[in-house]
Amino acid sequence: MIKVQKNDFVVADEYLRLAGDNQDGAIVTFVGKVRDFNEGLDVQGLSLEHYPGMTEKVLSDIENKAREHWPLNKVTIIHRFGNLTLGEQIVFIGVTSPHRKAAFAACEFLIDFLKTKAPFWKKELTSDGSIWLDAKASDNDASQQWHNKLT
Repeated sequence: MIKVQKNDFVVADEYLRLAGDNQDGAIVTFVGKVRDFNEGLDVQGLSLEHYPGMTEKVLSDIENKAREHWPLNKVTIIHRFGNLTLGEQIVFIGVTSPHRKAAFAACEFLIDFLKTKAPFWKKELTSDGSIWLDAKASDNDASQQWHNKLT
């Protein structure tokens, strides 16, 4: 399930959707939040924009790629857009699999590729003004490492 939405999500509800049956031995989730610092600046908020239609397509492609490499049953990707304040949730990723190693690897893969491939534009509100963010070198490195491992 892929959702790109303005509204917040409830982690417990998303977990229950993933845990709804007994076919899997592992559920792994990740939640990303707006933090109060980045690259030495005090962050006061975050504004996220996206390309509707294309964003969901890219997230679906990333999910399909994960399913090619790991035995996954359920996958949930939720990403918010709009103006977010400190501490608000930005992204939820949840996966189920028969075994924990596949679930952990797939969840990490999904967030690493989401950060570098999904068409989201982030602007941070800082004590020095607004700054548009680019993908970090460490995010690009993580995606490249997955690419190297899986090809």
